[in-house]
Amino acid sequence: MARVDPAVAAARNAVRAVVAGLGPDDLVLVACSGGADSLALAASAAFEARQVGRSVRSRGYAVRAGAVIVDHGLQPGSAEVAERAAEQCRALGLDPVLVRRAVWPGRAGAESVAVERRTGRGKSAHKATRPTFDKVGPEAAARDARYGALEAVAEETGAALVLLGHTLDDQAEQVLLGLARGAGARSLAGMPRERGIFRRPFLGLRRAQTEAVCKASGLEFWTDPTNLLPDAAAPASDRGEFTPLRSLVRGRVLPVLEETLGPGVAEALGRSADQLRDDADLLDTLAAELLERAREVVAAGEPDPEHVLDAGVLERAHPALRRRALRLAALAVGCPPSDTTTRHVDALDALVVSWSGQGTAHLPGGARARRVYGRLFLRAAPNGLPGGETGVRPPSTTQE
Repeated sequence: MARVDPAVAAARNAVRAVVAGLGPDDLVLVACSGGADSLALAASAAFEARQVGRSVRSRGYAVRAGAVIVDHGLQPGSAEVAERAAEQCRALGLDPVLVRRAVWPGRAGAESVAVERRTGRGKSAHKATRPTFDKVGPEAAARDARYGALEAVAEETGAALVLLGHTLDDQAEQVLLGLARGAGARSLAGMPRERGIFRRPFLGLRRAQTEAVCKASGLEFWTDPTNLLPDAAAPASDRGEFTPLRSLVRGRVLPVLEETLGPGVAEALGRSADQLRDDADLLDTLAAELLERAREVVAAGEPDPEHVLDAGVLERAHPALRRRALRLAALAVGCPPSDTTTRHVDALDALVVSWSGQGTAHLPGGARARRVYGRLFLRAAPNGLPGGETGVRPPSTTQE
């Protein structure tokens, strides 16, 4: 029997554990960008989908495996990168393979489109355009657009699961970013392995392993230029418009930590995230129950009764639960999770336990909070949520 590359074996084992519960008629989709992580995931899913449940006692069965590629349209040549990723997914045997243009909420100056390129043969007529962002940064806007496209395709195709290629390196970066933002234990819990239909099989694998999988599988992966550090020696005009914080953490912060503290920093951060997630889930459940008790049903005619809280109920609660409940309330009126920090929760908490007639508390995403006659009133941004839609975003603490 031919020896399997250790990185390939680790990747396949990770995917096998996720797809084990699928039935013969189920469809699993791989979110593929053309990068090393998602291409390695596509190769592993294509292999494991052919033999779900296989053991010494069972031949197993095949499930359907496909891929979806989201073209954000932010860089020149993005359509070609997407088509190349689609071609490699098809060559792996994945079917269906769909390429979708990202739809940007609140996009100005260009019509929002969602295009499925069915043939994957011709050149795209779309040019790379940079949308404008209302109240959220480009990273958050790109994430929202990506997940919106993935959820739409999953609904259209009836997919049971969507696999995401985040690795242990991504998890370590997420934890460090949460620590730097002061967003609390939930941010330190990092990305969940499961959320709705989404699964992250590779959270225990390093990025170097996914690159090794691509090499062993003969796959040519694409490196997103925004993942690279800007050349400090180059003129400012040649350094590009934007370098994500995540890329700076990846290229500068983690290497310094590894050099100073020794190898294994990423693994230690990943273990910390796993340990904190169960604690955070329990506390969030208790905080949500507190928030429900604090919600008041006010007289008819008063606006947004679901966002009026009884300050007395909150004040009598344990500080840890109260502060979590206040953060959930902030998220419910559209505050972006990654931008809602301890400073914002402190301002809300002061309205409850240190009330002295202070004015409105300003929250991320344009939301506001104020106290009137023992009630805490939270309001979304005047023109709707950060993405431009109307209504109220349900409470969510998931970091992506």
